[in-house]
Amino acid sequence: MTAAHVVGGFCFGFTWASLWDACLLLLGSGLPVFRLYEPENLQKNWLREFYQVVHTHKPHFMALHCQEFGGKNYEASMSHVDKFVKELLSSDAMKEYNRARVYLDENYKSQEHFTALGSFYFLHESLKNIYQFDFKAKKYKKVTGKEIYSDTLESTPMLEKEKFPQDYFPECKWSRKGFIRTRWCIADCAFDLVNIHLFHDASNLVAWETSPSVYSGIRHKALGYVLDRIIDQRFEKVSYFVFGDFNFRLDSKSVVETLCTKATMQTVRAADTNEVVKLIFRESDNDRKVMLQLEKKLFDYVDQEVFRDNNGTALLEFDKELSVFKDRLYELDISFPPSYPYSEDARQGEQYMNTRCPAWCDRILMSPSAKELVLRSESEEKVVTYDHIGPNVCMGDHKPVFLAFRIMPGAGKPHAHVHKCCVVQ
Repeated sequence: MTAAHVVGGFCFGFTWASLWDACLLLLGSGLPVFRLYEPENLQKNWLREFYQVVHTHKPHFMALHCQEFGGKNYEASMSHVDKFVKELLSSDAMKEYNRARVYLDENYKSQEHFTALGSFYFLHESLKNIYQFDFKAKKYKKVTGKEIYSDTLESTPMLEKEKFPQDYFPECKWSRKGFIRTRWCIADCAFDLVNIHLFHDASNLVAWETSPSVYSGIRHKALGYVLDRIIDQRFEKVSYFVFGDFNFRLDSKSVVETLCTKATMQTVRAADTNEVVKLIFRESDNDRKVMLQLEKKLFDYVDQEVFRDNNGTALLEFDKELSVFKDRLYELDISFPPSYPYSEDARQGEQYMNTRCPAWCDRILMSPSAKELVLRSESEEKVVTYDHIGPNVCMGDHKPVFLAFRIMPGAGKPHAHVHKCCVVQ
């Protein structure tokens, strides 16, 4: 959930299973709770909404992916992070989950490796056989007990972690963007879960200049790198789900032109450099009313309802960044409002901040073979849900999103001999 920087960008995956089938729920969002004025109260609100989803769906396997874990002021926020982890592992709402794996990239002093990503996986006591892949030994190992891995994750064989090179986003002196990959086998079905955080728009003004924006191109490059990495020749290919904070944005130039069709534009420049610092769009009539003000970190539109009305459906035509990967990634239809940037004021759970154009930053995407798993579930039992969490509650600047679906035993095996993950290693 990919936000409060309990979890900055943030993703949940839930899976529940019986002897005959298994059900997965994946959730993604950005979530900056730890950097807020009342982190403890906001954390309680966030966990309450999360537990409600757990209670409603009763999953047997949950995957929670977090980005900007701890927030930008990571060192000062560590005590809140620790409380959040302890609460998740020990709360009554989670008491039926007797196995867990937690991976926290906490080594914020390492500029070369630090990603601020956190991945949580919870297994229900009724789920008898689940295995996790050891990338170094190239073997599946049965999951038992609860284990937490923190500080640096480079030496942990049960995952792959990479931070994107600095030259991907040179204007950011110290970016924490990257990904963590784990591989699982449930009911003889093997799949990868990839926690991802892509680059943001550094300036609304720069994003407005071209269509698509320069930042869209940077995200395209980074996501392409991740997809190439997880399907290379080092390991057997399996279905994969990529979820977290993609920082996908609406095509800014097209959005502004649509919202301000009948407006005239005023350009404000800095006196010393002549650099454009502000754009003001005014109605041609109606006393020249200001419709939109655009600055580097300001997107102040006169009517926020356009982003909430009918869940912002009218704006989906400007959500174009995923189209580049149409043959490699699939997403269910979006039926929830833009997930970012919500107000971090606990009293304004439905209000967007005037910093960025609202967009669906937090997504759950899947490979073509994973799509078949999900749609097969939908056709058989109609249990697929793709939605957001906490629509009326402050969850940080990102709203978590989740995907729930069922899988049948062996559903992910293209051939009977491929996966042998039910042999304890």
